[in-house]
Amino acid sequence: MDTLRSRWHADVVALCPAADRSLLAAEGTDLLDRWLEDHRSYHDAVHPAEVLAALDELHEGGDLPARDRHPAGLVVRYHDAVYDPAAAPGANEEASARPAEERLPALGLPAELTDTVAMLVRESATHEMTADDPATRAFHDADLWILSAPAERFDAYCHQVRIEYGMFAPADYARGRIAVLTPFVERERLYLTDHAHEHWTQRARLNLRREIARLAGPA
Repeated sequence: MDTLRSRWHADVVALCPAADRSLLAAEGTDLLDRWLEDHRSYHDAVHPAEVLAALDELHEGGDLPARDRHPAGLVVRYHDAVYDPAAAPGANEEASARPAEERLPALGLPAELTDTVAMLVRESATHEMTADDPATRAFHDADLWILSAPAERFDAYCHQVRIEYGMFAPADYARGRIAVLTPFVERERLYLTDHAHEHWTQRARLNLRREIARLAGPA
């Protein structure tokens, strides 16, 4: 948790050195409290930590310039800040973008950057990104890093998502989950950055095919 707090502070201050420190701390606490809500299983505080680690890997791999790490880090904090598994498609992302639009300007961040953060949060609903800049590509891939995780971690992720959607009957969940995962298998290019495309794609496709087969059951 301390790492998430310190990274939040570093990201905001790098983008706005004059940010009000009390507001900065309060917003960091509010965001962390959201990620610690009891109903979360996968979308808990581990998720942003893993996405930030994936951003670091993309930076080290040459796909995320230093100047773009901080905006991407802000997107990580706000995407899924509101998370209700029963919400309509896109509703969580819309609700998560609004706090960014309301609170980042109060911290002193420029309107253009705030708009970019909110846009990427909204586009995380489908991972169909409309921009092609380094921060966009890196956030897209880092958020999907989990698909390429080692098999044990990927299987734990699948179990955690099932817990979050425990209100659905097994057959309904399987149909819905297959519908979500299949497009990622069928995409010509799953990851947008060169590093992720080269190093994560094969394992992600193997994981996805294995989970889809499990959900589909015996042939």
